[in-house]
Amino acid sequence: MNVSQIFNRTFPSTLRFLRGYTRISGTEINPNMQKLEYAVRGPIVMRANEIEKCLLSGEKRPFDSIIRCNIGDCQNAGQLPISFIRQVIAVATDTELMDSSVIPEDAKLRALRFLKSVGGSVGCYSQSVGVEVVREDIADYIEQRDGIPSNPDDIFLASGASEAVKFILELVATTKEGSQRAGIMIPIPQYPLYSATISEYNNYQIGYYLEEETGWSLSETELEKRLEEAKAHCTPRVLVVINPGNPTGQVLTRENIESVLRFAHRHNLLVLADEVYQHNIYAPDRKFHSFKRVLHDLGGDIAKEVQLASMMSASKGFMGECGFRGGYCELVNFDPEVRAQLYKCLSARLCPPVLGQLTMNVVVNPPKPGEPSYEKFCTQKSNVLSDLAKKAKLVENLFNELPGYHSQPVMGAMYAFPRLELPPKAIQAAERAKLPVDTFYVTKLLEETGVCVVPGSGFNQKPGTYHFR
Repeated sequence: MNVSQIFNRTFPSTLRFLRGYTRISGTEINPNMQKLEYAVRGPIVMRANEIEKCLLSGEKRPFDSIIRCNIGDCQNAGQLPISFIRQVIAVATDTELMDSSVIPEDAKLRALRFLKSVGGSVGCYSQSVGVEVVREDIADYIEQRDGIPSNPDDIFLASGASEAVKFILELVATTKEGSQRAGIMIPIPQYPLYSATISEYNNYQIGYYLEEETGWSLSETELEKRLEEAKAHCTPRVLVVINPGNPTGQVLTRENIESVLRFAHRHNLLVLADEVYQHNIYAPDRKFHSFKRVLHDLGGDIAKEVQLASMMSASKGFMGECGFRGGYCELVNFDPEVRAQLYKCLSARLCPPVLGQLTMNVVVNPPKPGEPSYEKFCTQKSNVLSDLAKKAKLVENLFNELPGYHSQPVMGAMYAFPRLELPPKAIQAAERAKLPVDTFYVTKLLEETGVCVVPGSGFNQKPGTYHFR
């Protein structure tokens, strides 16, 4: 028997001539990723990108540029950065600026303190939970804000508040199916980060409707109703509250927050408080109340037992530093073992962006009275917030003057969420196009005016109502 015969016997043709290399197909990827949707950067925004390329290539349209109102990116919309934040970052990035007479001394000292805690360079890794001095400064900021103690060990830094949210929702995921899936209560309308992350981790979405007619208020009766309806489908574990609201712009009263915390205590729910817009309060009769302070003031078993994860970001407020990706989460009443497991998971991502941590550091430790940058910082901060307040009122008034639009008061955050009253023919046209009515409307708005907004269906809304943000 020759070599060829031996080979053919040993390796039959069925093994020798297997199919060539095949790529992973769409049916083989994680089904949770396929379910994930994020309307803020969805099809409307993709179409806006296409139109923008056409405009740049010389195509003629009724407008010269795309006006991007789809996302809370203030600097992209023309807001100037806060000088002190950029000066500290500049010095930390290029230490030769330590000798510059243009940079104020307090900015140099902030940068130097930070650099000493990260090995002398912003190019170094930090601790997985974040730079220690930053967490200490965040704890001081929270103590000054709320008047109650904060422990740096209960704080972790993240690549924006969005990453912190994802870590918490991953932490509570059960990886089980049916009624054993983790149930996450989220407000409707909601910020699409939540529905997307719920899908990604195979959690179960429990939507509770905000009451539009009463300024997007939160009703305890509605919470009870939706929780009971969901119990057959999941194990409720988390209650998400966004305050000030996104996309709805409401600011919760202290009484409202107390009601939410009592509800969470009754039903053993972890409260995820999305408080990234805490500096953005415009209504003169409203103020920001942190969930942590209200929880503390309730006292008794509620104050000692309700688990709270509260988020803050450098992307919103008066800062608008979206691109640096800075944010933090404070854990309240968490079991030390659970916190340790969470921090173990954080270590797998090595560390949050160091420049994002520095940005967050400057936000919580701004210039103090008597320091060289104090007056300029206060002026810039005040100007940004007063401009945002004027724009909030302007947008609210304009929508309420236009036929077919109605806007609830924009009390805070950065968005209006007007309701559309569309004629039957518009609804029929949307049906023929096989599009949600508000998606059809905002598509036409984009194509004819260049204004890019997000349809209300991307945030969810009460059936039969149409909005955009």
